[in-house]
Amino acid sequence: MPDQNMWEKFFDAEKILTTLGLDKHINDVAEFGCGYGTFTIPAAKIINGEIYAIDIDQNVIQITEEKVKSCKLNNVITVLRDFIAEGSGLKDNSVDYVMLFNILHLESPEDLLKEALRILKKGGKLSVIHWNYDPTTPRGPSMEIRPKPEQCIEWARDVGFINPNQYDLKPYHYGIVFTKN
Repeated sequence: MPDQNMWEKFFDAEKILTTLGLDKHINDVAEFGCGYGTFTIPAAKIINGEIYAIDIDQNVIQITEEKVKSCKLNNVITVLRDFIAEGSGLKDNSVDYVMLFNILHLESPEDLLKEALRILKKGGKLSVIHWNYDPTTPRGPSMEIRPKPEQCIEWARDVGFINPNQYDLKPYHYGIVFTKN
């Protein structure tokens, strides 16, 4: 990951979250790979329930926790966990919304999608963001492993998600929202 200041300049997190359907009617959220809390903090301010901010990196968990304290939020639960190897640790059908942002280029994206499906309630939403399939983007994974939107849709459908809605999140990203049937 780039340094925090550079990273956060790539996103208008609140605008992206509202574009992708996150609103006050959403209760509990899981974020796989919370990073610096770029989306965690605005999501926590929007939703009615709790957000589980999960990451494998102790350093970014601490940064997120510091932001939570400075914003005086009481609905963020940080979880230090290797969710690729161990899953999220959340119960089946326990959250309303899952965020997989800039992460589906990892090995076995279908496993992450299956975990998201497992923890989502019926009718819950999965939100995916990724870097455009464009070598001129200033960051992002190599083009060899960067998924195109069509690939993300195929993976999600293969594990059981329905109704993909795609969004252009200019200048560098696309977003897709799916529903658990």
